[in-house]
Amino acid sequence: MRAPFKVFTEDFGSFKPREHNLLAVPIAETIFEPRVGGHVYDRGVDGSECRWARVLAYDPPDRLVLSWDISPRWQIETDPNKTSEWEVRFTAETENRTRVEIEHRNLERHGEGWEGVRSGVDSDQGWPLYLQRFQDLFPGKAA
Repeated sequence: MRAPFKVFTEDFGSFKPREHNLLAVPIAETIFEPRVGGHVYDRGVDGSECRWARVLAYDPPDRLVLSWDISPRWQIETDPNKTSEWEVRFTAETENRTRVEIEHRNLERHGEGWEGVRSGVDSDQGWPLYLQRFQDLFPGKAA
C-alpha cells in the first residue's frame, strides 16, 4: 500500500473536487508541487492556471503546511498577509492505519468576510469532503 502522505501529495487531483474551480474553464488537472516554495494549482483545459496554495512546510511522511490564497470573495488573494494556512498531519496508528487531520488556521487574516471562508471549508463540501474522497482512495482500509 502506498503511504498516505505520498498519495496526498502525488494524487491530490484525484480527490480534489473538479467543481472547486476558480478558472473560467473546466479543470484538466490539479498539480501539487512537492517542495517548500511549490504551489498547488489547477490547470484548465485551455492551459490557464490558478495557483491557489503555496507549500510552506513539506515534512514527509508526517506533515504539510500550505497557504490558502483564496479570498472571502472566492477569488485569488495575492497579498500573503491576507491568507490563512492549513496543516495536514499524518499520524501512523498501526501498520495499516494512518490518521489524517487538517487544521485550517489564521482565517481572520482574510479580513472582512473571513467567516464565509470558515463556513465554506467547514461545510460538507469543504475539508470533510476532501478527507472522505481521500479515504476512498484506500479501498478496504481506513486511511
